[in-house]
Amino acid sequence: MSFGLYAAGYAIVIVGLVYVARLMHMPSHWILAGAIVMIGIGILSAVKATRPKDAA
Repeated sequence: MSFGLYAAGYAIVIVGLVYVARLMHMPSHWILAGAIVMIGIGILSAVKATRPKDAA
């Protein structure tokens, strides 16, 4: 799986969660903080999933 495809899927999930949080009338600063944390987790997950295996 390529990094771009993984990152695009994760971005769609983040946008959906931000939209739901807005509909629930959550404060904007909590939505922003959650989105930043999710972006960080997404980058780490994408790099881990797409990194080539190390040679033994």
